[in-house]
Amino acid sequence: YFQCLILTTKGELVLLTRVPDLRQAQNTSIIKDIRIWVDKDNANPANELKNILSELNLEKSNLGVEYEAYGLTGRNAIRLNNSLNNFAKLHDKSELVSSLRIIKSPAEIVYVKKAAELADNALEVVWKYAHAGQEEARILAEMQATIFKGGGDYPANEFIIGSGKNALLCRYQSEKRKLDEIDQLSLEWAGTYKHYHSAMFRTVPIGKVNDKQKKMYKACVEALKACENKLKPGNKVGEVFDVHADVFDRLEYKKSRMNACGYSLGATFAPNWMDWPMLYTGNPVVLAPGMVFFMHMILMDSDNQLAMNLGETYLVTKSGNERLGKKKLDLVLG
Repeated sequence: YFQCLILTTKGELVLLTRVPDLRQAQNTSIIKDIRIWVDKDNANPANELKNILSELNLEKSNLGVEYEAYGLTGRNAIRLNNSLNNFAKLHDKSELVSSLRIIKSPAEIVYVKKAAELADNALEVVWKYAHAGQEEARILAEMQATIFKGGGDYPANEFIIGSGKNALLCRYQSEKRKLDEIDQLSLEWAGTYKHYHSAMFRTVPIGKVNDKQKKMYKACVEALKACENKLKPGNKVGEVFDVHADVFDRLEYKKSRMNACGYSLGATFAPNWMDWPMLYTGNPVVLAPGMVFFMHMILMDSDNQLAMNLGETYLVTKSGNERLGKKKLDLVLG
C-alpha cells in the first residue's frame, strides 16, 4: 500500500498513509501531521502526495526518494514519477537516511546488546534440543519462545532452519523434518529487541562429525577470525569480504562460499533484517565506531551435500570490535 513520509529541510514531518496505520503512527512515532488517503477504485495517492508537497511550497524543488525501499512497489514508483513529472526534480537518495543510521547511538547499542543476549539464549536452546529424532518444528518453536519470554520481538524475516539436504539452504523453506541418526542442521536466527537485531548462524552435526565437516568448520573459524581482524575503524567494508574470500579460496572452498559475507544490522522491519551496507568486494564504505555488522561464514558443498556455517554479530569500537554474542564458537555435536 502507498505510504510516504515527507521530511523537509526545515524539519517538518508529514505522513500520508491509510486509516489502518493512523493510530499506529500516533502511538509509535513523533509524527503529528498525519494525512489519510481513502481506499477506492482507481485511487492514486501519488496525486494526493503532490498536493501536500505543493502545500509545503516544494514545487520546483529537489526531492530525494528512497526508491530502494521495500514498501515502494514498481507500480507505485511509476505513479510517483508520473504525478511529480514537471512538478519537482526527483533524485534517488535511497542510502541518505541509511548512511545516518549506520552509526548507532549509545542508547541504540543498549538495545542491540539486549538483542544479542536473546540470540545467545536461543543458541542454548539449539544445543539442548538439536538431537537425533527431534523435530525441526520443536527446535524452532523453542528458539522463538525463549526470545519472546526474554522480552524480544518478531524478527524482520523468518528464522532459517534446515536439515539433511535443506541444511545447504540459506533461505527459509517450509519443510519441517525429523532429525536422522546421522544428520546436519543449519540455523540462522536473530535476537530482536525493540526491532534491533543481533544475528547468529550455526551448523550442528547430528550423531557424528566426519572429517570433511571438521575441515569445513576449521575453515569457517579461520575466515571469521580474519574478518574480525579486518573489522576496524578506517578499513573499508569491502576489505572485510576480501579476507573472507582469501581464506576460503586458499583452502579450496571458492565454489562453496558466498559472494558476500555479511551486512549491517539495526532497527529493521519485514521482509528483511539485512541493512545497508553489505560486505562484498569493492564496497567503499569506511568502517567507524558504532557500526554493527553480522558476519557469516557460509560453506555449501553441493558435491558432498554438506553445509557448514558460522556467524556472529559485532560492534565496531574505537580500537577494533566487540563480538556481541558471548557463547563459544565450538563445533557442538547434536
